[in-house]
Amino acid sequence: MSHTSFPYEPYELHGKELRDAVVRYASNPIYLDNEEWENSDNPYRRQLRPQVLAHLDLDRVPGRDELLDYSSLAVQRLLTTVYEADLVFLPKSGLKGKWEDFRRFYSPTNRALGEMIRPALERYAFGFLDKEVETSGAWTIESLEAYLVSLNAHEPMDASLSEKAIARSTDRERAARMWLIQFAPDFLSEASPMIRNVLGYYGAAQSEWFKIIIDEYGYGVHDTKHSKLFERTLESVGLEADVHRYWQYYLNSSLLMNNYFHYLGKNHELFFRYVGALYYTEATLVDFCRRATALLKEVFGDRADTQYFTEHVHIDQHHGRMALEKLIRPLVAEHGEEIIPEIVRGIEEYRRIQDLADEDFAMQIGWMDNGPEFKKLHAPVWDAIKSGRVTAPVADIVEPHGELSNTHCHDGDELCHIVSGTMKFVSGFDSHQILEAGEGTVIQRNRLHGAIIESEECVYQIHSVGDYKKCM
Repeated sequence: MSHTSFPYEPYELHGKELRDAVVRYASNPIYLDNEEWENSDNPYRRQLRPQVLAHLDLDRVPGRDELLDYSSLAVQRLLTTVYEADLVFLPKSGLKGKWEDFRRFYSPTNRALGEMIRPALERYAFGFLDKEVETSGAWTIESLEAYLVSLNAHEPMDASLSEKAIARSTDRERAARMWLIQFAPDFLSEASPMIRNVLGYYGAAQSEWFKIIIDEYGYGVHDTKHSKLFERTLESVGLEADVHRYWQYYLNSSLLMNNYFHYLGKNHELFFRYVGALYYTEATLVDFCRRATALLKEVFGDRADTQYFTEHVHIDQHHGRMALEKLIRPLVAEHGEEIIPEIVRGIEEYRRIQDLADEDFAMQIGWMDNGPEFKKLHAPVWDAIKSGRVTAPVADIVEPHGELSNTHCHDGDELCHIVSGTMKFVSGFDSHQILEAGEGTVIQRNRLHGAIIESEECVYQIHSVGDYKKCM
């Protein structure tokens, strides 16, 4: 019997076809710009700014120095939304008035369109790691054990850049709240990416991994479920605890860090990377949670409910050992040393992302704290433009009262100059400057910001100066 051979072609989207598919996905009514800064108990509403997506080049793989640019923020927001269509979210106050949003979020069309664009978005979001991490060479179980020891993952570490930024902030409570907001995408649906790895059939390691998940879910007791503990932490410091209320304040790298685990869990060819990342996360969380507890108590005093973090100090000592003794070692014994480079890659990739997120958050707190100084910088930069000494592309914008510019960032420094009217310029959670006619602010590259018009009308200009220091 003869058989006709059919060539196999991997599915890929590129160019206009990719852009059109992304815009089509993001044009779902639940993803359009919001009229409020927060999403009130509606986990289906996510601001994806589809009006901008058609202008982005999503075919290339950005380098490390471009990972905080707007295209990356847009991709991380898209990926969060695509991944979370696999999860079940219900509003705390019930579905009354939100039933249509629920149906749109979980509709076959929304899920199918998301899956179509997911591989291209993942290539854009995580492709940089291929150049950042090298795990070639002959790995053995002995060299793996030596490598794991060299990480000192169980040892106390110095305060991170983020923790230092909070400690020295001009408004420590605001900075700490902004910090907790960054954890919300992960902690409020904690272990959801991990659950993707206990489906199927692969022996004793599957049951051992499930034990870790059971711990995360409080052994079936809702009040001890880790996400419930984090809700209490948020509420104790004056924040709300519904899913994605603070969507507009998530930093690019915070979404990147959470999405990385969905990426590994969704793509089972990366299973062994997740095993490595799991080990490193669980091992290092012990000391991190000790430091987080101390920091929150220092900033908020006894108001802060830190049980979420103190619980992890205890449980993650156990989880770190389990990941090594019940997952890594047995999997290598069963499947061979060929899987070791993937385990190591998972650790190293997560470390790179963790460092990026730490730097990003610290810079954002500096940006928020220095809002008055960036407002003062308007005068010399505007003088350079007005005198003709500096020529920069300019956008002239007229907006009515209440117009909300949903949060975004720019790929270079910009000058916002108010011609007439009043703007409330927002640089993070509970952080803003009021800009009147003749005033303005320098907008720092890659820094999250938005604005709302407070006068009947506001006429303003955005000058793309590239590097504001060259205008001084």
